[in-house]
Amino acid sequence: SMFKYKIDVLKELSAKGYTAPRMRKEKILGEATMQNLRKGKGITTDTLNTICIILRCQPSDIIEIIPTDEEKIKFF
Repeated sequence: SMFKYKIDVLKELSAKGYTAPRMRKEKILGEATMQNLRKGKGITTDTLNTICIILRCQPSDIIEIIPTDEEKIKFF
């Protein structure tokens, strides 16, 4: 399946004071994770949990699952 980010996660984190340098320094998110966010790639559930806690939101506020045509045929 595909998913997409509904928000610019790094921009929203930065607005709360969690800039990329701060997150690296405090080991909140690693560089590879931040690159995945920049590129729209997947992240772990642990990372999603951390982001949700910082932004005080739920996973569905951050990502949207988009089934592929193949998945629609198989599961719908």
